[in-house]
Amino acid sequence: MSIQVGDRIPNVTLSTMTPGGPKDVSSDEIFGGKKVVLFALPGAFTPTCSAAHVPGYVVNHDAIKAKGVDTIACLSVNDAFVMGAWGEAQNVEQNIMMLADGSATFTQAVGLELDLTANNFGLRSQRYAMVVDDGVVSHLNVEEGGAFEVSNAETILGLL
Repeated sequence: MSIQVGDRIPNVTLSTMTPGGPKDVSSDEIFGGKKVVLFALPGAFTPTCSAAHVPGYVVNHDAIKAKGVDTIACLSVNDAFVMGAWGEAQNVEQNIMMLADGSATFTQAVGLELDLTANNFGLRSQRYAMVVDDGVVSHLNVEEGGAFEVSNAETILGLL
């Protein structure tokens, strides 16, 4: 069963790239006491994720933050090195926190995993976006069947 609106985000460890290398960060640190827009996707450097998903949040960063959002975060089942390099390639600068869920711990804890082993991609995250207020999910938009319609920045901006 996947996480639902009204549920609390589970406390797990993720990582992010820093100038000194990968740094562990708990989900409690990310979501506690803050309003966070988290969008997740199947993989770094993949077509829809690179051409539309991340760029939409880069372009709409200021408008989303103007709605009272403290943090915009992107999560994928990749390691911190990949997420760091992808963030640089996507020009996210300090505007989007690039979160690595290398072992899919967060993804499985929220029940939003996508098993692509038949395609030789392994366990990934579904494509989704959520708004989290002080650790509690207030909006959750999960894409169906490979679509890219409800987790984009423009849709989330409209919910804020």
